[in-house]
Amino acid sequence: MLTTILWFIVVGAVIGALARLIVPGRNPIGILLTILVGIAGSILGGVIADALGAGTIIAIVFAVLIAALGVAALTALNDRGRGRRSGWRTRRRSF
Repeated sequence: MLTTILWFIVVGAVIGALARLIVPGRNPIGILLTILVGIAGSILGGVIADALGAGTIIAIVFAVLIAALGVAALTALNDRGRGRRSGWRTRRRSF
């Protein structure tokens, strides 16, 4: 059980670090927060898979999926809060 939780922590940290590297441009979210969200999502995915009675491989897949979704949601919410429009340039019109 303890080794499974340690694996979830490692998987979540890797997902968080990879997400930080994949997102282009300046990111106001710190790398530590991104890794922590990845770890939390990974542990949550593992707990859900364990509650469903899934095997170890399915639990790791759930952990990766929930961790990736958590980091993506955090990034999307942070971009929305800043008013960033993912690549679209706004034009100012003068009449």
